[in-house]
Amino acid sequence: MHALKTISKEEIERRLFFDNPWWKNNGRVDKHYQDLPKRSYFPSFYKLVQQDINRAIVLMGPRRVGKTVMALQAIDALLTEGISPYNILYISLETPLYTGMALEEMVNMFQDIHQHSRKETLFIVFDEIQYLPKWEIHLKSLVDSYPAYQFIATGSAAAALKLKSKESGAGRFTDFLLPPLTFSEYLAFIEKEDTLIATDGERFSAVDIEALNTEFVNYLNYGGYPEAVLSITAQEDSARCIKSDIIDKVLLRDLPSVYGIADVQELNALFATIAYNTSNEISLESLSQSSGVSKSTIKKYLTYLEAAFLIKIIHRVDIHAKKFKRATRFKVYLTNPSMRAALFGTIKDDDEAMGSLVETAIFSQWLHIDGGLHYARWNNGEVDIVNTLNNWCVEIKWSDLVVKDARKLKGFIGYIKQNKISNNTVTTKTISQERIIDDTLIEFLPSALYAYTLGKNILKHL
Repeated sequence: MHALKTISKEEIERRLFFDNPWWKNNGRVDKHYQDLPKRSYFPSFYKLVQQDINRAIVLMGPRRVGKTVMALQAIDALLTEGISPYNILYISLETPLYTGMALEEMVNMFQDIHQHSRKETLFIVFDEIQYLPKWEIHLKSLVDSYPAYQFIATGSAAAALKLKSKESGAGRFTDFLLPPLTFSEYLAFIEKEDTLIATDGERFSAVDIEALNTEFVNYLNYGGYPEAVLSITAQEDSARCIKSDIIDKVLLRDLPSVYGIADVQELNALFATIAYNTSNEISLESLSQSSGVSKSTIKKYLTYLEAAFLIKIIHRVDIHAKKFKRATRFKVYLTNPSMRAALFGTIKDDDEAMGSLVETAIFSQWLHIDGGLHYARWNNGEVDIVNTLNNWCVEIKWSDLVVKDARKLKGFIGYIKQNKISNNTVTTKTISQERIIDDTLIEFLPSALYAYTLGKNILKHL
């Protein structure tokens, strides 16, 4: 009987040269990555990469939002700024060849190949780090052992990443969240931002609101993921692209492997129920009845789905902007509306689900901002989104009727007066105007323009 062969050091070295073409290829990253448009988050991320601090950067986010591309574009920027190609290492831990290898072993091989010392400035990228068990302990140890090296890790199973980076990486990790594309990024990617949006400082207007709305509907259907936006084939089959590559891999592979979930069908059923009801108020009771999953299991699954950046849970406040002591109801948003379209079919601008998806899209522009976001509901009124930290509120509509019918804003105006809010917005389908209703100045803005403005201005202040 023949003994099993083990992977040789030479095979691993060959793979390292393959994964790091800049060691041979004129000191540049493959042209494919150079040519792809950069996310608007790139400058903030790259600034962290350049900082001389003894912390690892953990680039987190859902699948297929461009984390690997952004890491490789950061490598290319370092190369063009004169960092030696031999001082940069990229390793994808999804590669089977590296299974079972410790991070330090990989770093040692890199040191041996290029004869590096511990005191040199090296940049080391571990892509898809969640595939390494107890990665956070290994990474923290490297940060402590090699203070001159800059470590960057990326990962999609954000559940493992977010929780473990806080537990084990205290003071050693800097988390950076890369969400799905904002609407402003989507327009930039398809090169229509300049033709559809007019700019005046931080205020924007629509050059052609009908054309902007057409692109907004496209954004709802497939616009959260760079690959779908840049590929006609992916757009035509967005359901397969988004469902199999993004949703299924998280539900069927990432979460079960991280949390040891045995009944994957249960998790699937719950996620389908949530996706169909995105932006609606729900309770554990109603979720349990509609998905057939017990309340205690639902609580756990909600935590997992939120940690994996598939959903975001928002809690309720009353008319005084106070939280409820025993909250039984809450809202759940998909982190990107395209996931609903992938599961249940694309939508048109007169579809019944448009209201929910517009609200989901607008909410998703704030994804990387923690804290303060709630919705308000009391006996005879509600407000879609309120911020209790910065004291503003927004009511989201995909209709122009709200401008003409002040009765639809009775609860909204009541909340504004109760909490002395000066910054408020009601979204419409096409109308932009300011009006005084019941002694209250209301700003009306088209939903598509509001979503664009949010994404653009939030990114400016990152």
